[in-house]
Amino acid sequence: QVQLVESGGGLVQPGGSLRLSCAASGTIRPYNMGWYRQAPGQQRELVARITSGGRTDYADSVKGRLNNSRDGAKTTVYLQMNSLKPEDTAVYYCNVYFTSTSTSRWGQGTQVTVSS
Repeated sequence: QVQLVESGGGLVQPGGSLRLSCAASGTIRPYNMGWYRQAPGQQRELVARITSGGRTDYADSVKGRLNNSRDGAKTTVYLQMNSLKPEDTAVYYCNVYFTSTSTSRWGQGTQVTVSS
């Protein structure tokens, strides 16, 4: 059974930083791993992901401010968020996408609030 455990959300002032973590267990390779977010009244959108081949993709709105990385075992991903803006406020969800079966698993979500 695949499990994703997220941590690191919270309240931060505009211009501040946060780091999210997502640890995966019971995973079946190969897979992409990354982050989506959903603001109130909005659709869930891709923020960043690392593909099984090592390519990193980012939403245009976060390029240059957010950095997605993973550990050497490829079971934990980190989202370093810098220069945060109020429009970054959302619930952030960790996602694992299994390329061999075209299926996904989601984390429980962690709230990020950017406000003064």
